[in-house]
Amino acid sequence: MKIVVIDDDPTGSQTVHSCPLLLRWDQAALRRGLRHPSPLMFVLANTRALTPEAAASRNREIVDALVLAMAAEDLQEHELLLVSRGDSTLRGHGVLEPQVLAQAWEGHFGVAVDATLHVPAFFEGGRTTVNGVHRLHGQPVHTTAFALDRLFGYGTSDLAEWLEEKSAGQIAANSVLRIPLELLEPERSADLLTRLETLEANSPVVVDATRPEQLLSLGVAIRRLQGRKRFLFRSAASLLNGLVDSGPSPLGPQLLDAQGLVSLHRRDLHGQPLPGLVVVGSHVSLADQQLKSLLANEGCRGIELPVARIARVLEGGSPDLLLPDLEAEWRSQLEQALEEGLTPVLFSSRGELLFGAGAAAAARRLRFGMELASLMARMLAAVAPRLGYLISKGGITTGTLLVEGLGLEAVQLEGQLLPGLSLVRAMETATEMTEQIRALPVITFPGNLGTEHSLKDVWQMFAGEA
Repeated sequence: MKIVVIDDDPTGSQTVHSCPLLLRWDQAALRRGLRHPSPLMFVLANTRALTPEAAASRNREIVDALVLAMAAEDLQEHELLLVSRGDSTLRGHGVLEPQVLAQAWEGHFGVAVDATLHVPAFFEGGRTTVNGVHRLHGQPVHTTAFALDRLFGYGTSDLAEWLEEKSAGQIAANSVLRIPLELLEPERSADLLTRLETLEANSPVVVDATRPEQLLSLGVAIRRLQGRKRFLFRSAASLLNGLVDSGPSPLGPQLLDAQGLVSLHRRDLHGQPLPGLVVVGSHVSLADQQLKSLLANEGCRGIELPVARIARVLEGGSPDLLLPDLEAEWRSQLEQALEEGLTPVLFSSRGELLFGAGAAAAARRLRFGMELASLMARMLAAVAPRLGYLISKGGITTGTLLVEGLGLEAVQLEGQLLPGLSLVRAMETATEMTEQIRALPVITFPGNLGTEHSLKDVWQMFAGEA
């Protein structure tokens, strides 16, 4: 069974390793992913950066191409398990995307989805679900700063009520079923199987989880019903381990430990480590704290991109004339820091711009976020061959840097540097890709992960100051 994860940003592979993350989804790319020996494959949809309409369209586009790739690889419908991976703090199109995937799947295969299982637990980040309530380090997640997200905020940690809120009443809270912790204990495997067998008509189901073993039990049950029931998942990263490790090819330990991953730091012809670059696009309060901690180090030099000024230029009459001059100025600062042996830290000014309320304002905010990420990607492209490593903070930012800044089509997940923190490198073997880009290690740092000093800790590991 191949597990295909459609990821709404590039950080969802943060609990697994040795698998591909595709950055494009044409038929040829998907066929290469399906042939990869790993039982797990990620497709970066980057839908958290899109409006609901665009996110729905992209999911349909991916399924259309995936169906063609499956036919070309002689894969049957029941041989593939589809997961919509989303944020463990409930930001994103968490109801829309699995709904669209279910409709698209049935449209192609004539096979109705029996249930969509919502599994936002992410143990490495302290996210658990108990009695249907999602928590972050024991705190109801709607009481944290993540619930205040201007685009994807919410008012409840009860996942049944959250589903009703996010579906605008289309999913009634009292219609949501739940798989409680006790059913996920090994001695209750028969009861769990019976519960899953009764699901039909795309029932919305919330799965409680506090330990990896519980999701392993779920994975075992899902595999036993393979070919008899069709399940779809909206989950965070931890479920993926349960789905993979319940099969014939469990992941096992990653090939390189943290020290081995750090050793991937690129060096010059004389064996000296090349300088790195840190890019921070995430605007959550945790990212603000981590950025402050990092910039307190003398070995780092901050290069701030003033978002209000950039917005004025973009919305003014001559962005094509004015923006290149600003970019040249910031790029000069970046190159100067590298020349002086410092680590440049490229970051957007803190806080969010206010674009007003309503769908039109939300679309403007998303569009500006992508334009800002593209600006960062252009600056990365100018210096990428000189870098020894890249640390990218924030999902949307990271996706744009990989695709636009480095020109990649797919990356190989090498493993986790710290719990929940992945390192990836290019998969392509095309001759036009320089060896500098192919070998560059990229640390994909989620916006919502870690403590106040985690970003600094990771930089110190690569800067040799740990």
